Amino acid sequence: MKTKILVVEDDLPLAESIQEYLTYEGYQVEIVSNGVQAVSHILEWQPALVMLDIMLPGKDGLTVCREVRPKYNGYILMFTAREEEIDQIVGLEIGADDYLLKPVKPRLLLAKIKAFLRRELSTEAPNEHQQPNVCMNFGQLTIDTQKRSVILSDEPIPLTDGEYDLLVTLARHADNILSRNDLVEQVKGHYYDGIERGVDNHISQLRKKLGDNARNPFKIKTIRTKGYLFVSSGW
Repeated sequence: MKTKILVVEDDLPLAESIQEYLTYEGYQVEIVSNGVQAVSHILEWQPALVMLDIMLPGKDGLTVCREVRPKYNGYILMFTAREEEIDQIVGLEIGADDYLLKPVKPRLLLAKIKAFLRRELSTEAPNEHQQPNVCMNFGQLTIDTQKRSVILSDEPIPLTDGEYDLLVTLARHADNILSRNDLVEQVKGHYYDGIERGVDNHISQLRKKLGDNARNPFKIKTIRTKGYLFVSSGW
C-alpha cells in the first residue's frame, strides 16, 4: 500500500502542486484546506505524515496540531511563510516534528519526508539477525522500544515522535556527549545546517516532561559548545 500523506493548505495551487509532485514519487496524497476539517480528517485517516500550514481558515495550524497530537502518532511537518522563529518554535513545542519555510522547495520537502519514513522503518523493522534492545532501564526511567513507550516513576510519559526518537538516541549513547550534528543525522537522517532548532526545542520539552531542572539540568545536560549528555545515573 502507498504511504498516506495529508496536505493541509488553503493555497490550492501550492497544495495541488505538492500533491502532483508527491503522487509522482509514489505517495497517496490528499488535500484539506480548512483547519476544522483537518482535525477530523487527520484522526480518521491517520496518514503517515501531515503537512500543516500555520495560517488556515477555521482553525490555525498550531491549534490543529495541539488538538490532534494526543491521538495521532504520525509525523507533523509545519509550513510557515513567516520568518519570525516564534511560530516555528511554538509549533515544535506543541507536537510538530519539523518545519519548512515557504516557498517550499520540492527536493527539500521530499528529503524530509524520506527521512521521517526511514525513522519509522528503523524502529518498526529491526534486522532479523540482530537482537533489538527492547527495554532500556535507568533507575526510575524505562524506555520500551518495541512499544515506543516511556515510563518514569511508574507513570507513562506522553512524547511526540520527535521527542521519543531523540530520547532513544540519547539513551542509547548514555554518558556520551552527542553534538547537534550527531543527533540530527541519527534522528532525522540529514546533516545539521547550523540553523535547525528542532533538536534544542525537543530537548527543552523532554526536560519538562521528564522532570529535569530547566536552569540546571542533571538528567539531560547541555555541554557547552559540544552538545548534549544523557546521564544514566540521573534517574
